[in-house]
Amino acid sequence: MLKTIPDLIKLASEHVVKMDAAQAKSEIAKNNGLLIDVREPAEHAIKNAVGAINIPRGVLEMKLVEIEKDAERPIYLHCATGGRATLAAEQLQRIGYNKVTVISCKAENVCDTFC
Repeated sequence: MLKTIPDLIKLASEHVVKMDAAQAKSEIAKNNGLLIDVREPAEHAIKNAVGAINIPRGVLEMKLVEIEKDAERPIYLHCATGGRATLAAEQLQRIGYNKVTVISCKAENVCDTFC
């Protein structure tokens, strides 16, 4: 039986850390965390969080290993609904990043918090 995207997100959610944007902003200020927007470039261009780099989910694993080689650096992921960020977080954990967090609110809230 094929799994739906909501099924996959639900499964991935069991293995990822989530927090709201205000808490993530506070942590990033203290721990030099990396804020990544995993939406597509056109979505990121419309409204983005200050300090976020845009690496679409489809190329995240390949691009991030070029940008960040420290598996212990805190990484915070966001997207429009949290679904792509959740799936992306699971993949980053699989390749060895140990401190990956999903920002668990809608993109506009993330952008408002980080602006």
